[in-house]
Amino acid sequence: MVRTRNLRSVANENDENSTDTTRLTRAKAATLKVDELASKGLQSKKTTVAANPTRKRNALGDVTNATKGDAAEAKKPAKAALAPKATAGVQKRTTATTRSAAVPLKEKANNTKVVSKTGAGAIGPLKRKVTSTAASAAVKERVAEESEPAPKKVHTLEAEKKTKVEESFRVKSSNIEEDLRRKEAVPAPVAAEPAEHVFPEGVEDLDREDYDDPLMVAEYANDIFEYLRDLECNSVPNPHYMDHQDDLEWKTRGILIDWLVEVHTRFHLLPETLFLAVNIIDRFLSEKVVQLDRLQLVGITAMFIASKYEEVLSPHIANFRHVADDGFSEAEILSAERFVLQTLNYDLSYPNPMNFLRRISKADNYDIHSRTLGKYLMEISLLDHRFMAYRPSHIAAAAMYCARMCLNRGEWDETLAYYAGYTEAEIDPVYRLMVDYLARPVCHEAFFKKYASKKFLKASIVTRAWGKKQAGLLGIQNLGLTVDQISDDA
Repeated sequence: MVRTRNLRSVANENDENSTDTTRLTRAKAATLKVDELASKGLQSKKTTVAANPTRKRNALGDVTNATKGDAAEAKKPAKAALAPKATAGVQKRTTATTRSAAVPLKEKANNTKVVSKTGAGAIGPLKRKVTSTAASAAVKERVAEESEPAPKKVHTLEAEKKTKVEESFRVKSSNIEEDLRRKEAVPAPVAAEPAEHVFPEGVEDLDREDYDDPLMVAEYANDIFEYLRDLECNSVPNPHYMDHQDDLEWKTRGILIDWLVEVHTRFHLLPETLFLAVNIIDRFLSEKVVQLDRLQLVGITAMFIASKYEEVLSPHIANFRHVADDGFSEAEILSAERFVLQTLNYDLSYPNPMNFLRRISKADNYDIHSRTLGKYLMEISLLDHRFMAYRPSHIAAAAMYCARMCLNRGEWDETLAYYAGYTEAEIDPVYRLMVDYLARPVCHEAFFKKYASKKFLKASIVTRAWGKKQAGLLGIQNLGLTVDQISDDA
């Protein structure tokens, strides 16, 4: 029984905690198997099966080791009996295996392990010594430091960059603070005032209060209006162009302008658009001969060009075609637009009289009543061809002068004369023409109705009542004739 227990311990190769010194190697097991077969006389498989008739095949679900244990018990005594017949080489390997099995438990606890490699072609035991726990930990730490993951290195680089940026920012901020201290120490330069304009005696500087407003450009106001006065000569039409027009008369021109005033009111356009449209018509007729049936096309095309030049949102071309009762197609209007612009050499730089009226109104303290009447009197120059020989600035000065006379606003003083650019004597011829138009019967119905509304303070009604009285004082004759009849008689 004792021998059987020793063999059982030798057969269990995977039991590391066993204290037995004997161990059965693969070579020894193979030798024992050969000896066993030789003693049995090399029995065949059939005789072996017949010798064990009681052994049965396990069922598929039977996974117990009961039969395996019985077979091992039967084989172990035979193996133990044949042990002395092993060869000398096997005995040497067995002693080596026994020594390796006799390693103390204390060394196993310290992770010191001796591994012997034995086999059929092995020369001797190969020993591999594993390092201790402290040494392996140090090696692992060193390897971990050398092979640091890439993300950690990226984070460290970003941290370094961040610190560098913070340091540079601190340096810059310190430099900025030093610059600010230096600037505070040096007194700030005083802004240079614009060059003072020399005004005549009795004339007030009305632009001084606007020097702080950059939108008013008060520093350039005088230069701007001087430039506009110089530009007026280039945009004045020929006041006698009707002499070379075969089919047209001043009366037909007046009818066209009166209709354009109605179109202008229907589209709610700016006053500058109407003045520019009439100037385009007169300049074009000064250069080209137009038939009577094409005069309306010239008028609607001029209004179309002026609206695109002055308005923020100009009406569509279909609207102009509609107000002309579809008498002209859109293609005809566009073709006429190109022809008119080519005739004028694409020069639409017209000094609008509205700009001069606003300049004079500033000297009049922006009185709403005198300015509204001045707009009406100034638009008279669009319908009456007799005003064509005068500049827009001259007409604007005469309109404001006439409006002030109608409202009894006082004399034409030095300040008004300076900002208008004309004295009372220079205004008198244009003033007489305005009174003459007001005193005569109404011949432009659309224009009269426009300014007879409350929106324009009934300017046409008020000025006509005043004009009839003033015409007698000025000695104007033939008041029963209209403007068109006067032109026909002339």
